[in-house]
Amino acid sequence: MLSYGLGDAGTGLAATQFGFFLFRFFICSAGLPVLIAGSLLMLIKIWDAINDPLIGWLSDRTKSRWGPRIPWMLIAAVPLGISLAAIWWIPTGPVINRTIYYTLISIIVMTAYTSINLPFAALSTEISEKTSIRTRLNAARFTGSIIAGLTGLIIAGVVLNSEGLANNEYFVMGKISGFIAVITTLLSCWGLAPYAKKARRPSGKTEPIKLQFKRIFNNKKFLKVISLYILLWCALQLMQTVALIYVEDVLNVPSEIANWVPIPFQISALIGLQIWARVSNKLNRISALNYGAIIWIVSCTAALFLPSLSKVSSIEDGFLLNFDNLILFIILIVIICLIGIGASTAYLIPWSLLPDAIDEDPEKPAGLYTAWMVLIQKIGIGLSVQVLGLLLYISGYQSCFVDNSTLNIIEQSSLAQLTIRLCIGFIPSLLVIVGLFIMRKWDQKLLTN
Repeated sequence: MLSYGLGDAGTGLAATQFGFFLFRFFICSAGLPVLIAGSLLMLIKIWDAINDPLIGWLSDRTKSRWGPRIPWMLIAAVPLGISLAAIWWIPTGPVINRTIYYTLISIIVMTAYTSINLPFAALSTEISEKTSIRTRLNAARFTGSIIAGLTGLIIAGVVLNSEGLANNEYFVMGKISGFIAVITTLLSCWGLAPYAKKARRPSGKTEPIKLQFKRIFNNKKFLKVISLYILLWCALQLMQTVALIYVEDVLNVPSEIANWVPIPFQISALIGLQIWARVSNKLNRISALNYGAIIWIVSCTAALFLPSLSKVSSIEDGFLLNFDNLILFIILIVIICLIGIGASTAYLIPWSLLPDAIDEDPEKPAGLYTAWMVLIQKIGIGLSVQVLGLLLYISGYQSCFVDNSTLNIIEQSSLAQLTIRLCIGFIPSLLVIVGLFIMRKWDQKLLTN
């Protein structure tokens, strides 16, 4: 369990930092237009999705003394660490040069990411046939992922608020995070190797793409699981991407505090993960989903209507000495914590249901199903992030990129602020509600296993 929890630490750290900081980094530090920044985030997800079936197919057919999964994690560990640092570096030159650079490095980092994450995810189905153990493995996985993400947010909070780093704060953050990603992945491989040797192996049967589509679209349980996964993760990704913009540009929280705001979310998500794992085992997974979704929807609605705080240029101006600001900020933290508890169902429940869908297939090709699940989910997320960039562009959102020697506090238009509020509250709530509707008739025989 400990080794499996470490396996998603490097990729979880990367995903968390990307989710909360990469969009803002592109528009505020790298100076990319909102539309290009959104397109780059879409590219990251789309390329990540495209290489999933290929790596899943190759992983199913890899032969080694440690099984088919461990070699991929070992080979990709160092490339992930290096590229994770490189994506936060700012090249000189015009926007087109930076766009080309970030396009190339995004392809590299997501190839390494998938080469670790996808084979690793397939192991949860292959190590054990028991649903309870699979659920515990996924709980351990996402516990490690969330703790690593929390570590990444603490690193970001410390480094991004540091002075004297010659405007290389993001690059320093990337180098520290890349080192952690390499070490945790290698430790996971070392700990999992004995169990991977004895794990169930895929059949290795070659299957044309048309038959893969037929296999997938004939598996009704898989279609429900992937639909739920897409909806929950589109909601979560949309909230993460727009969170810092919402906190700074709508609620008027100074950046020195805003950089720390994602940490309560990560801590509460970690707590929520343990809660829903217990509820899943005592009741069932769909009940855990329903309870978590209700908390998620209510807290999103609260975020939608939370009033803005009184605006100041920095924390030094007595931001929290204002009583109204203090009360509203406390309410904001409570809302963030409730969102984290509710949204943690997006981590646990779909992956806990996936083995049920795989078991419906006589050949049980875990790598194939895992690849297609992640592929479809990432395409959905990529498109949703692109829609975010497009909505911000249409609403007249102004990039906060300014000369490093100047201070420029931008007042966003009412339409831009409304758009941001809809992206943080209304749209995620709607996606979660649709997910609950899809899962309302899940096979009751599987719930108590």
